[in-house]
Amino acid sequence: MTMNAQILLASRPTGEATADNFRLVQTPVPEPADGQVLVRHHYLSLDPYMRGRMNDAKSYAQPQPLDSVMIGGTVGEVVASKHPGFAAGDKVVGMGGWQQYSLVDGGAAGMLRKVDTTHIPLSAYLGSVGMPGATAWYGLTQIIAPKAGETVVVSAASGAVGSVVGQLAKARGCRAVGLAGGPDKCRYVVEELGFDACIDYKAHGDLKSLLKALKEACPNGIDGYFENVGGLILDAVMLRMNAFGRIAFCGMIAGYDGVPIPMANPSLILVSRLKLEGFIVSEHMELWPQALKELGTMVATGKLKFRESVAQGIEQAPEAFIGLLKGRNFGKQLVKLI
Repeated sequence: MTMNAQILLASRPTGEATADNFRLVQTPVPEPADGQVLVRHHYLSLDPYMRGRMNDAKSYAQPQPLDSVMIGGTVGEVVASKHPGFAAGDKVVGMGGWQQYSLVDGGAAGMLRKVDTTHIPLSAYLGSVGMPGATAWYGLTQIIAPKAGETVVVSAASGAVGSVVGQLAKARGCRAVGLAGGPDKCRYVVEELGFDACIDYKAHGDLKSLLKALKEACPNGIDGYFENVGGLILDAVMLRMNAFGRIAFCGMIAGYDGVPIPMANPSLILVSRLKLEGFIVSEHMELWPQALKELGTMVATGKLKFRESVAQGIEQAPEAFIGLLKGRNFGKQLVKLI
């Protein structure tokens, strides 16, 4: 009997997440019933939003239930199907969770989608041509809506979302400025991704220093800001925003351990007539086809570059996830399962 390795949420974190919050179990791989599809996952996606789901707190989504398989995006191959829309060998993307196999209702809307790997690597459907890419596309095009010549800043610029934001901004004729942690990440953001500048936030530990760096990188101010972090970085960017600037709130990783993040100068929202909007990309599925078409074309033609950090084996998922929250990853964090 084939066994399925799964990682469950064993306990809720108090403060930082630890490996003790997870538990590895083995269960038999089930046979698909009528209408079901059995998928063997090749890659598991690790994303910052998962930390919020581990808390039993009010949020935009229900908390991850204890003693259940951790939520997560997956790509893989159909190994058995009793649904007419899927056949063994199909490459698919879904939300299979932290496990090697998943049994999916083939008729459920949005649960499983066939993908073409002729020109796009399978793993990219968890990154630039998947949820992170769609997140970048939506926040940039629908909230920031930049015009050619404007300056767009993005935090966590070397990550799965931020790296796409900057490249999409450049494709629209903007000046793209990133913030990332460490000289290697900043070098990658400028030299490989094509940003105009990148600020190493680790080299600027106070507001005055960070603001000076932003002034040098953004001599004409900031028109659009894609927020992934919060805290000191948001405070510094707010001081540099131009009148009628737009800020898309995607993530606030500085507060994912449950500590409130105060805003130093909220009066700037009024003074600079800023537009601040938070968004959850899964609430805008009607725009995903448009987003994924542009992103897929750019990846297939080499115009959108990406980088992946890959942990080997399901048992490495908890440590890789904790590393992601601490910024140890470089680019999209994946776990290779096959």
